[in-house]
Amino acid sequence: METPMIELTDVTKTFGRTKALDGVSLTVERGTVLGLLGHNGAGKTTVVGILSTLSLPTAGRARVAGLDVVAAPEEVRRRIGLTGQYASVDETLSGYANLVLIGRLLGATRAQAAARAEELLELFSLSEAARRAAKGYSGGMRRRLDLAASMVGHPDVIFLDEPTTGLDPAARRGLWDVVRRLVRDGTTVLLTTQYLDEADVLADAITVLGSGRVIASGTAQELKERVGRRSVSVRVRDTQDRAQAESALRKAGLAPAYEDDGLVLTMPVRDSTALAQVVRATDEATVDLAGLEFSEPSLDDVYMALNHSTASQESR
Repeated sequence: METPMIELTDVTKTFGRTKALDGVSLTVERGTVLGLLGHNGAGKTTVVGILSTLSLPTAGRARVAGLDVVAAPEEVRRRIGLTGQYASVDETLSGYANLVLIGRLLGATRAQAAARAEELLELFSLSEAARRAAKGYSGGMRRRLDLAASMVGHPDVIFLDEPTTGLDPAARRGLWDVVRRLVRDGTTVLLTTQYLDEADVLADAITVLGSGRVIASGTAQELKERVGRRSVSVRVRDTQDRAQAESALRKAGLAPAYEDDGLVLTMPVRDSTALAQVVRATDEATVDLAGLEFSEPSLDDVYMALNHSTASQESR
């Protein structure tokens, strides 16, 4: 089997009497995105700090690209890129000059640095603004430049620590497109975010942290199945149809309940195949439906359920 690009094994991190991480383990395969979710203080940034060699684990083991972050920090840093919540580029320099400077600092010749800068400006759709000072860039452009800066050294692994914080929806979607492109080219990404739709869209797998511990992990679909709140809703045209529909649905073994204006009946179901059961039951009762909808839990539902469960356990 291929060596995972990111591995944490029973990692603990303490700051004085505070335990920021408590036995955290996770694995990220090459060319995939792991979404790391958790409320403020859950330990997300601490995980990134350890993996990027900015902080040492108190206990446990962390490896990036097969390299131990404690034993070989310089080798690890040559293989990673890091983009945080706020753009870290020099605003007085142009986008091009920022990238050339980073390339030179990484040991590239002037020609190599210039070529890499042009390549990245094209990749991140910044070529037209290449010679403008970064202080004149929009928030989304600055964040793209920041991500481009983290790519100058051709990293195998990129850590994105809440990279779309403060961006408008259009800028967020633009950054998502860039991340998808990087992953298609084989880059491995660890993404920390508080935007659940972001993790749902980008992540191949998700790990949820709570109070420094892993409280759940799996694909978005697997986590949604743990909550299991699938439902079918039918809208009838009037109260007479409602009574007929309710009776027919109960005879079919379902448990409808009124919602909204009283013309919507919603019932829990196992999966989308229940749609056929609902249609058959209402059709046999000659109920004219105005609407029919199948819903499954969102990642928001999963997150709320997991954190509620964790808080309940900690209060005992």
